[in-house]
Amino acid sequence: MRITRLLAVGLTLVLVASGCASEPSLEEAAAELQKDTKRLETDDVFKNPLKKLRILQRPDKDLPCGGEKVKRVLRMTADYARADQSLDSHLDQAQRLMENTLSQILDYKVAYDISQVDAPEGRFIHGSKEVGVMVNVYVAPEAPTWRLHAETACLPR
Repeated sequence: MRITRLLAVGLTLVLVASGCASEPSLEEAAAELQKDTKRLETDDVFKNPLKKLRILQRPDKDLPCGGEKVKRVLRMTADYARADQSLDSHLDQAQRLMENTLSQILDYKVAYDISQVDAPEGRFIHGSKEVGVMVNVYVAPEAPTWRLHAETACLPR
């Protein structure tokens, strides 16, 4: 009986310890966010001057987020000119284009939210990576169409 308890406690401690070790490092997450910035800047869609890509904040500085932890942040905007189409069609196309870019080019796991279908006030896109990076994009009915905010989790230096 004691041996079973000791084995159970030991196994629990090993699992807890391995769970802590699996937390991504700031170096990994920051490098991934830097790579995402470069990919956006060189992507066929966003390197087009008509998209007016603007990097508002590059993920090259540690930002404090409580205690000894810091994070990195990327903020950018870009525009998707509205052709002769309805607002709903414009937002649908802009949303699909960004979802495809996030999932296929930048390798984010995108959460699809069906409740936003046909929302005239804009759409929100949420994505994440296992390395500890999260992204939120607001697809707006007015320029700039895309307002992207990506950041690492709060991680120790």
